[in-house]
Amino acid sequence: MVFQKEYLDLLLVPSGLFIMFTYHLYLLYRYLTIPHTTIMGFENNDKRAWVERIMQASDTKIMDTALNVLESNNSNATYLATVSLSLSSLIGAWMSNNTLFTSVLIYGDTRPETMSIKLITLLIFFLMAFACFVQSSRCFIHANYLITTPDTDIPISYVELAVIRGGEFWSLGLRSLYFVTTILLWFFGPIPMFITSIGMIFFLHYLDKNTKQLHDHRSSRTRKQVYKRVEEATNRATLL
Repeated sequence: MVFQKEYLDLLLVPSGLFIMFTYHLYLLYRYLTIPHTTIMGFENNDKRAWVERIMQASDTKIMDTALNVLESNNSNATYLATVSLSLSSLIGAWMSNNTLFTSVLIYGDTRPETMSIKLITLLIFFLMAFACFVQSSRCFIHANYLITTPDTDIPISYVELAVIRGGEFWSLGLRSLYFVTTILLWFFGPIPMFITSIGMIFFLHYLDKNTKQLHDHRSSRTRKQVYKRVEEATNRATLL
């Protein structure tokens, strides 16, 4: 049996996708069980402290700053959602009418059926990114409503959930774009796609891991309150 270059797609492409999916399942396990070892868990700790400080503050300047932060996150999510949807349409139309990826320079399967699978896979990940960024924008808008509701007893946990969910959907959208990168390299052949998948794993592992200790914001705030009370007591004693 003669080995043909079309067989590389059947071997390397599923292997590259399997490696990517396996890594993200491992990352999800760490995020759910030991979140402090992931950068997302590290950021969530800071987000909870930020929300708690905002909800307990009575200063309008702090409230305006919080709304600007949420608006910035919302704008970025909306922008990436628009880009994902636009690229999914433009790339699909361009590649379907382009013969570059069917030339003899591509070492792999260049049959029309395989090109259709590549396009469909690429569009699926772009649409997944679009959906995740839209949901991220929805969560940030919901957090905006909760923070700006006057004279209310909304629990802080509700706002924390909205902000953290927005960040999670944002991360999922970025993960979809990482998969898009590997699929785009598939158009140049299964070998570049597989090499990119391996390199992407090392790159993401470097970005996703966290070795720093979680900062105890409540303890810091408690110490500041104690120092402030001691200072006030000292000033009163000096005046007396």
